[in-house]
Formats: sequence, structure tokens, C-alpha cells
Amino acid sequence: MTAWLFIAPAAIAYAAFVLVPLAMSFYYSFLRWDGIGEARFHGLTNYITVLTDPKLLQIIGNAFQLVGYFTIIPVVLGLAVASVIRGHMAGAFGTATRTILFLPQVIPLVAAGIAWSWMFASTGVVNQGLRAIGLSDWARGWLGDFVWALPAVGMIGAWVLLGLCTMLLVTGITKIDPSLYEAARLDGARPWHEFRYITLPGLRQEIAVCVTLTVISALASFDIVYISTLGGPGITTTVPGLEIYRLAFAHRQVGLASALAIVLMVLVLISITPIQWFAREKK
Repeated sequence: MTAWLFIAPAAIAYAAFVLVPLAMSFYYSFLRWDGIGEARFHGLTNYITVLTDPKLLQIIGNAFQLVGYFTIIPVVLGLAVASVIRGHMAGAFGTATRTILFLPQVIPLVAAGIAWSWMFASTGVVNQGLRAIGLSDWARGWLGDFVWALPAVGMIGAWVLLGLCTMLLVTGITKIDPSLYEAARLDGARPWHEFRYITLPGLRQEIAVCVTLTVISALASFDIVYISTLGGPGITTTVPGLEIYRLAFAHRQVGLASALAIVLMVLVLISITPIQWFAREKK
């Protein structure tokens, strides 16, 4: 009974703000309802629409494309930075590097989206830099371009998540016994061999955590997209989170929005389950 009393406050808050809304969304997903009038049972029609409508499928595909930017770039660069500053953790160089890379985590996503919107504008810093080095043909309105808008949003997300991944990986690399690197060097191992056979296996769980967090951030993204492009041009940068908001509050299709939210939750779980298995495969 004492244990249950200690657990009760957190359990009640979790049930109120997670489990109950989740159950309500699941219930709404079977309805045809505008949020105000009479709700009618709609069966699996909303789910069929989500899984067959070309527009909604493209929107889901946009989120999976963002996974490549939100996950691969921060994790790869984070591993590189962690490996470089491994021997300078306590020095001024390591401290400055960690501080600079972690700054995007402190900045609100809304502010980051606004700042990057200015930088990606036709007269922004990015285009000015391209013109300065003789690449004027590459200058464009990045966030308004049908081809480059989604990669531009992906780069914003990669910049935001780089600091988080770097800090997790730097923290993880400190637990690896330095004698392993010394023994490897005595055996004639090159830096690449140290990275492949010592650093990567030693950071297995940290890499899994980074990938899990970044995949969830990509699939559930909303803030950056809403501020930087509002889903445009067209629907080239529209993601499920933004479409759920539009369907529920602009188009008054609460049932369809709830079905899309449930499908998104399932996709997130399917995506992160193999990652968790990968982290637990070897201790």
C-alpha cells in the first residue's frame, strides 16, 4: 500500500494527460464528428482514408523523409565530434565544443524556426554565402522551393538535434575504459579501427537512445514545420502532426484527425521497436 501511495501522484497525472486522451482519440477515430454537432459512428472509414488517400500518404512519407535528416546527420556528426574531443574532455576545447553544440537545445524551437526562415530567405545568409563563393546558381528561396523545402526543414531539425546527440554520445564515450584505446594503439590499431571496434560497440546503447529520440522527433515534428513553412509549398513539407492540427481545428474533421494520430502513434512504435531490440541485443 505504501508503494502504491508513492506511485499514485505520477500514475494519476500519466492517466489524466496520456492514457485518457489516447483512449478518447481512439474512440473519436471511429466517428464522423465536427467537434460540435452530433457524432455518428463511421466504422473503419477514417482509417481506410488515412491508408489510401494519396495526399495523406504523401504527408506520412514526408515525415519518414525527415527521419533521414533528423537522425542520420545528428548521430553521424555527433559520433565524429565525440571521437574528436574524446581526449580533450576536461580541457577548454572540449568544454567550448560541448557548450556551442548544445546551445540549439536551449533555444526555443519557435525562435529557431524564425531564425532559420530568415537565413533561408532569398536575401538570407545562406544565399549571400553562396553568392560570395561564386555559387549564385544555387541561390534560391529554399523554404519556398518544391524540391528543396523539405531538405531545408530537415537541416533545421538536424541542427537542433545535433547538440543533444553529441552530449549523449560524449557522455557515453567517457565510460569506455581508456586502457582499451591504449592497448589498441600498442597493437598497431589505426584511429578508424579504434572507432570501429571500441567506440561504436561501447556506445551501442547511447546510439540507440539518440536514434530513438530523433526518429520520434521527426515523425512527430510540428513546431519547426509550422513556423518555417506552414507545410508549404503545397504539401511538400506538411507532416502528420501539422495535418492532424489542420484536420481537427481548421476542417473540423475530428474523426479523421484522430485516426491519423493513432496511425502515427503506431508508426512511431513500429519504428522504434527494432531500435530498442538493437540496444538490448548485446550487453
